[in-house]
Amino acid sequence: MAKGGPDAISLRAIAREMGMTAGAIYSYFATRDDLVTTLIGDVYGALVDAAEAARDAVPESDPGGRILAWAQAVREWAVANPEGFRLVYGDPVPGYQAPDDGPGKAAELRACAGLVGLVAAAWPSAAALQRDGRRYAWDDFDPGLVGHVREDFPGLPPEALALTLRVWGRMHGLMALEIYGHLRPLVHDPAAVYRDEMRDLIAALGLTA
Repeated sequence: MAKGGPDAISLRAIAREMGMTAGAIYSYFATRDDLVTTLIGDVYGALVDAAEAARDAVPESDPGGRILAWAQAVREWAVANPEGFRLVYGDPVPGYQAPDDGPGKAAELRACAGLVGLVAAAWPSAAALQRDGRRYAWDDFDPGLVGHVREDFPGLPPEALALTLRVWGRMHGLMALEIYGHLRPLVHDPAAVYRDEMRDLIAALGLTA
């Protein structure tokens, strides 16, 4: 995957690289999609582990600092693991059909809960800033997503979920430009630009970091 991107993943190629027969590797993974599912679970899990650890190192009394810590940990992980970032958030593996459950889905739910939790902690101040914004209803969102959010954060309104998606977009926008090679030719220090963007985001939520 590191050499050829996600579309280079092949059980036969991996078996050949490991000095195994193609038949032998199929005793570990019945299909290529099984291997990809396991790989996505490992990669996505490592990303969420890094984000959660950074967030939890900041006191809960500092919601802005926890947002900044999460965002910077995700960016640092992505810069160190660009192929993993592309596997999870970018290039689809040709022909791959993700299962409805599994390790990747579990990591996705952790990431979702982490982001919603950051916004929930900021909501007392952010809600006032959203006063003149669009009103949302739960049926504006995917029912599966709504089910998880309302179970984990029963008091949160749908406007907070919309805000979570916007926060996610701002966290990932500059990061994706950097990972895909569009940002570095334009600026010498992408980390500084990203940090400024996150501080602006935190201020927009009525917080400091």
